[in-house]
Amino acid sequence: MSVPDGPHGSSNTHEVRESKHDASKIPYASQPEKYPADEAETDGSGTVAPSEKNSGPSVQSAFPPPSAHHGLDGEDCLHRLSSASTDSDRSVHINPPSRMSTDANGNTYPEGGLEAWLVVFGSFMGLFASLGMINSIGTFQSYLDTHQLKDYSSGSVAWIFGVFAFLTFFCGVQIGPVFDSRGPHLLVLAGSVLVMVMTVAMGFCTQYWHFMLVIGVAGGVGTSLIFTPAISAVSHFFFRRRGLATGLASTGGSVGGIVFPLTLESLFPKVGFAWATRVVALLCLITLIFACLLVRSRLPKTPFSKENILPDFRIFRDPKFALTTAGVFFIEWGLFIPISYISSYALAHHVSDRFSYQILAILNAGSVFGRALPGIFADFLGRFNALIVTVTLCLLCNVCLWLPAGDSVPLLVVYCVIFGFASGSNISLTPVCVGQLCKTENYGRYYATAYTIVSFGTLTGNPIAGEILSRCSGKYWGLITFTTCCYAAGLACVTAVKLIHVGCRRPWAIY
Repeated sequence: MSVPDGPHGSSNTHEVRESKHDASKIPYASQPEKYPADEAETDGSGTVAPSEKNSGPSVQSAFPPPSAHHGLDGEDCLHRLSSASTDSDRSVHINPPSRMSTDANGNTYPEGGLEAWLVVFGSFMGLFASLGMINSIGTFQSYLDTHQLKDYSSGSVAWIFGVFAFLTFFCGVQIGPVFDSRGPHLLVLAGSVLVMVMTVAMGFCTQYWHFMLVIGVAGGVGTSLIFTPAISAVSHFFFRRRGLATGLASTGGSVGGIVFPLTLESLFPKVGFAWATRVVALLCLITLIFACLLVRSRLPKTPFSKENILPDFRIFRDPKFALTTAGVFFIEWGLFIPISYISSYALAHHVSDRFSYQILAILNAGSVFGRALPGIFADFLGRFNALIVTVTLCLLCNVCLWLPAGDSVPLLVVYCVIFGFASGSNISLTPVCVGQLCKTENYGRYYATAYTIVSFGTLTGNPIAGEILSRCSGKYWGLITFTTCCYAAGLACVTAVKLIHVGCRRPWAIY
């Protein structure tokens, strides 16, 4: 992914200020993604040597001819004058940072370093507690279906977790601009408090409305307050390598989705539901302390604007944006159904209780690699290309593996591993695909508009699947068919977006 030209991509910024030349004539500005040491000619001491390409009003024009320097050769002269210039202006670096990249607005990104990777680690820990709970809803839903809420239908219980997922994404529309204008610290702290309230209070819940308020409302808002700043903070430190860094941070949700189900499965029969959830609360407390301390921003704060939090339905006139929003809606509509129902599916097909809860951990283990590797693929071969490949794989898994699995444990395990890998990128790739359709300064408005629609898919997907399950007399073929159709519709939409952009004659093009 190429980085736009700009003055911050140059190693000779003092020359830019003096001569006000076009950025294309400045060394390194045309290819800021590559390491400057690989592209520039040096004199052996680390300073940039004069080049024929920059004759006339270029770097050499700032220095007198070598003969004017009393016997000093040209390279030595250049070295001394460059050193003097650096001493007079400490903000100028003749040798540019080897990994620095610049966006179209002139913002620079370190692309690594201790501070940047600590932010990635802090985001990982925050997503461990927040997305980890979302990835564990199948364990909670299966337990509540057979214990505290056994008198309610599967569809009714699913509404609790539908509200949980809905608020996680819908509230992000408003939280994002607050992050841009105020930073992440108070947001992550408030979200941590709400997640702790959810995990502790869950053990005291006995009625349906208790679970709706604690898990659905408090958990959904708290998760959103952590999820949105954690993902956004990574983008302040990475531009060229953003897909990789975001993928690594988001693996925290997958690791949480492994640890929480295994912990609950082990503790439910030993200490009961209440104490099991308190142990989960302790794990969340430890990880959220790291998130509160390490997640931070670095780019200039932007004024809070209503335009960034209110949907603007006029932009649906752009067919690519309209199709992308529809595609993401369908993908999110079907995404949480396997996560929510895979454990109950195993129980219904006479798989042991213990393994039925462990099967969700296997699915989330597959998504660990699915969150990181497609991000690398997307950085080099295109974000829509990566999304098309992973959505296609999800669709094939549902049809070829889950539908015929029945009580076959090996087939069920293979499905969970492959689907976990393929679906791991659904949440992390879809926002960057939306961002690819607009200018950076308009991203908040586009994101708000798209996810105002998409969040209703996360709200209704699980309840609809639960009602289908009830109408099919507990048979899962209808539920599996529904989630497969969701993925098929999403695949058709995102493929159409790519074909509109590159044309039918170049389906292999990077996009």
